[in-house]
Amino acid sequence: MSAVTTPETMRQLLVRRDDIHRASVVTSPLPSAASLAEGQVLLRVDRFGFSANNITYVALGDQMHYWNFFPATDGWGCIPVWGFADVVASRRNDMPIGERFFGYWPMASHAIVQPGHVSSHGFTDASPHRVSLPAVYNQYQRTAGDLSYDATTEDAYMILRPLFVTSFMLDDFLADARWFGAEEILISSASSKTAYALAFLLSQHAKQRPQMVGLTSRANLAFVEGLGCYDRVIAYDDVTSLPVTGPVVYADFSGNAALRAAIHHHFGTKVAYSAAVGLTHWETLAPAGDLPGAKPTLFFAPTQIKRRAVEWGPGGIEQRAGDAWRAFLVPLQSWMTISRLHGGDAALALYHSMLNGNATPDCGYVIQL
Repeated sequence: MSAVTTPETMRQLLVRRDDIHRASVVTSPLPSAASLAEGQVLLRVDRFGFSANNITYVALGDQMHYWNFFPATDGWGCIPVWGFADVVASRRNDMPIGERFFGYWPMASHAIVQPGHVSSHGFTDASPHRVSLPAVYNQYQRTAGDLSYDATTEDAYMILRPLFVTSFMLDDFLADARWFGAEEILISSASSKTAYALAFLLSQHAKQRPQMVGLTSRANLAFVEGLGCYDRVIAYDDVTSLPVTGPVVYADFSGNAALRAAIHHHFGTKVAYSAAVGLTHWETLAPAGDLPGAKPTLFFAPTQIKRRAVEWGPGGIEQRAGDAWRAFLVPLQSWMTISRLHGGDAALALYHSMLNGNATPDCGYVIQL
């Protein structure tokens, strides 16, 4: 067993599961190295990204079992986040002190994992409560074994890489389905980073893909137009002004029930596929109900990842996604600024700002709790 000096307390940002407007940063004793069970590892969560994607985890916490990854006191939930963490105490010889990993952590200062399979590339958390959860969230990458890792782009990586993977798999899914025969792809919450990533990826198909229509608020029209990925950008209020000609695909990153209904009723049976991807407008979430056109279907990236992992073989997803990611990083530098926040008060303030839809679209947020 080995250990380094660590703070005496650990901090977590917890949310009331029955009222997600209630959140609090709580402290508890930090487990000592001696208290770790055989095979367990304690990591200090160095930094993590926070975006509308994390609000989706909150809004769907019970429905999609996101609260199950990092169990909290009854009635409370710990938000999953993506970021980097360093080993500070270990009861495994193959995970020494100081090793750095990227992955899915609690919104906390520390995390305890129980690695199962460990390789030069990383490990899988085999904690009993996580075994039945989607495998993609239980996998952690060693920075030393990740060919796409670049210390200078860590901030962008933790903010955008998980969102990018979702968009990458949706782009792959749509292309594989030959766009469901659509002439247009409507993308709501077009200013969100996940929607932008999809638009960027779709733009790489050149003339082989449908036209992209970005849907956004009037306040964000100029920003979305400036991104340069969408063929056309319109405000939500103007969606019924779109001509109804050929089939359309709707990629719903907002979760806005009224907007979804407006699109389905306007295009009717021309809606060839309707993907529910995100919840930037989580407060308007409602059952899809009986709508014209294709039934809205939740797009769950791990399902597509599992399929492609078999079809593309070992390293296939990493190779393709890595190449696309490097191309994606180039235009980011022209419009995204990164804001680093420190401490519980700043984390709480950002959480409430994101929850209320007040975050600035041209800013990415990194937190050190």
